[in-house]
Amino acid sequence: MKSNKYVEELKNKSAVDLQQELVAAKKELFNLRFQNATNQLENTARIREVRKNIARIQTVMTQKAKVAE
Repeated sequence: MKSNKYVEELKNKSAVDLQQELVAAKKELFNLRFQNATNQLENTARIREVRKNIARIQTVMTQKAKVAE
């Protein structure tokens, strides 16, 4: 599946890279919500996808933090 590959890629990244990816995903989500509010968004399913990606990034970050302890 596509999400499994994405999670594997996330697991191979460092904590700094994950943090940068999280910031970028949150910015994208903000922009998508803004476009949706102004009726400029064509693919509304992208909002859900980005939200799930943010959750995946946060999950991997938490897993890495627990392993580091």
